[in-house]
Amino acid sequence: MWFITLILLIFILGLIILVHEFGHFITAKKSGVYIHEFSIGMGPIIKTFKGKDGIDYNIRALPIGGFVSMAGEVYEDDETNKIPKDKFMCNKKWWQRLMILGAGVFNNFVLAIVILFVMALIWGAQSLEPRIDTVLEDSAAYEAGLVKGDLITAVNGHKVKTWDVAQIRLYMKDKDNTYDITVKHENGETEDYQISPKTIKDEKTGEETKQFGISIASKVTHGFGASLKYAFARFGSLISNMWITVLNLFTGKIALNNLSGPVGIYHVVGDSLEYGVGQIIYLIALLSINVGLINILPIPAFDGGRIFFLIIEKIKGSPINQKFENWCHTIFFFLLIALMIYITIFDIIRFS
Repeated sequence: MWFITLILLIFILGLIILVHEFGHFITAKKSGVYIHEFSIGMGPIIKTFKGKDGIDYNIRALPIGGFVSMAGEVYEDDETNKIPKDKFMCNKKWWQRLMILGAGVFNNFVLAIVILFVMALIWGAQSLEPRIDTVLEDSAAYEAGLVKGDLITAVNGHKVKTWDVAQIRLYMKDKDNTYDITVKHENGETEDYQISPKTIKDEKTGEETKQFGISIASKVTHGFGASLKYAFARFGSLISNMWITVLNLFTGKIALNNLSGPVGIYHVVGDSLEYGVGQIIYLIALLSINVGLINILPIPAFDGGRIFFLIIEKIKGSPINQKFENWCHTIFFFLLIALMIYITIFDIIRFS
């Protein structure tokens, strides 16, 4: 079982990264940027093919993602002086560089939307609204007065339109473990409740889970229009969810140890296998959105960081100092590696 999970993990991450890199590749190629190579996988080359376009198309030993190597991603980096000046990415028009840098994220988002759309066509489009279906007796929600049919409209003063967003708001830490929840009753009236959920601690992992005692109604609709609407609505909901998570990592309302690295994702893949193909396909969409959103953040070493420097360049009317930009990308790259090591170590401890 572990072998199947590992292979599936490699396939999922490989597909998502490959789709991301292909976005950079095809946009750079259409923009006339000189491309050294486009590789499937990482590590040593085991097979290479020289295309008619002069690009080396390689298959590398480690089946994890891929990459595209372009000339002049930051500055003119050709020591042979054989590449024409107008072929360097850094010499392309501002909007062309912006498109090349953003194409990877765009591809990840498109992949996720297509997957969500196809899933809805096959299995139906699930309702996203946070409408309560059942309230467990003697639970915190029951004691507060919530009833079946109530629609959650806000949590701690933050409006919520989907259960995805409502969940992350309910998951976040609260000082006195009391949550202000606003609901709209079926008669149209709105009412505020204060709920203190029960906290259950897992003796093995030490993780704490809040139990409010509610389940959400699951209404499924079918058809092309419903599926298309669902795909974009779910995409927007997941983006909001992840964005809230990122912001609250800095405020401390969501702990850093809630992040998952390769080890954590491996366990998620293993758990998803138990629920069938549909859950695996959904996981691909979820991780693709995750990769896209993280990459678009204005942090050096990410695509968003490079786009951030491009925006500064546009505002100041001249290029950023190349050495300074390179140092920023390098420093943040090593910081990200350190963060990944920390998360991986915590994952190993958590799942051992």
